[in-house]
Amino acid sequence: MTTTGKQIFTTLDPNGALTVEVAESEFRDPTGNQVLVKMEAAPINPSDLALLFGPADLESAEYSDGKVVAQMPEPFLSGAKGRHGKRMPVGNEGAGTVVAAGDGEAAQALIGQRVACVPGTAFSQYALADAAMCLPLGDNSAEDGASAFVNPMTALGFVETAKMEGQNAIVHSAAASNLGQMLNRICQEDGMGLVNIVRKQEQVDLLKGLGASHVVNSSDDDFMHQLRSAIDETDAYFGFDPIGGGKTVDTVFKAMEQVAVGKMSEYSRYGSNQQKKMYIYGRLDLGPTILTPSYGFGWTLSGWLLTPFLQQAGMETAARMRKRVLDNITTTFASNYKRKVTLEEMLTKNAATEYAAMKTGEKYLVTPWG
Repeated sequence: MTTTGKQIFTTLDPNGALTVEVAESEFRDPTGNQVLVKMEAAPINPSDLALLFGPADLESAEYSDGKVVAQMPEPFLSGAKGRHGKRMPVGNEGAGTVVAAGDGEAAQALIGQRVACVPGTAFSQYALADAAMCLPLGDNSAEDGASAFVNPMTALGFVETAKMEGQNAIVHSAAASNLGQMLNRICQEDGMGLVNIVRKQEQVDLLKGLGASHVVNSSDDDFMHQLRSAIDETDAYFGFDPIGGGKTVDTVFKAMEQVAVGKMSEYSRYGSNQQKKMYIYGRLDLGPTILTPSYGFGWTLSGWLLTPFLQQAGMETAARMRKRVLDNITTTFASNYKRKVTLEEMLTKNAATEYAAMKTGEKYLVTPWG
């Protein structure tokens, strides 16, 4: 027996035409520890946009009822040969009610419960999910639980990573995002120093209003002075950057080194011995990551992704993190949304061009049933 419902698919043809559409889909019965979730809400995260549209030209795309056809530019077309011609579902996470379950004990225990889940196919009226990746929401709503995994677990993962690496403070750029606000609350709760980098005064005001101690504005003339002072006060030589392209990481490394050199008693042509580390965890800027030879050799730049981190951290740490999220889902880990859209509304020009811009405070929530 199968269940039918609407689902969003994205297909990239070898000629560069990207088609994103709402289509009828069949969902087979769950087996083993799988569950079938009737999806009620799913956030549009930057990680979803990478697959949904990537850098396709949405301004010049053709829009029709429940369908977008856009052109994928080079070199991204050639770089995505692995997905050419493949019709791919989208949507990392969401929340809904379990309507069917496999015969596994963990799956059976979830029948009838509202859960947050990470099916990878959440932009849909139904989704198959692994029971082990479902979080029972109790009396919380689907909207409360829709973003209960990616951003909360990522923000917690940053703090856990810092602790594992013996750090007492973090630098975070694009810090006024939903994830950044969560990180701010976690760091206050855990006594972890945090230097927030934003680019608008209203974002400074927002984070200061949430109790942030160190917020620096990259648009200010004295930005580097602000950044150096915050790093000096917190000893934050460790950080996370979702921008990726451009000079953000370079600027942070430069400020870290300038603070470290200022504390040296003797000059060294090789720079300071202070180790500096940044993780890139997103690509808000698809351009090259620009680094300059201005901070010695004591630095490390790496990538950070949630799933590999959880695998490395182990089941006990992951379970502890999930419990913390559930216990604080409407406070520390609350998400805010600018607009709710149906599957069809998600593929209108006004909506697509707005949420694809990934502007701070403009997160969208998909409600597959209207």
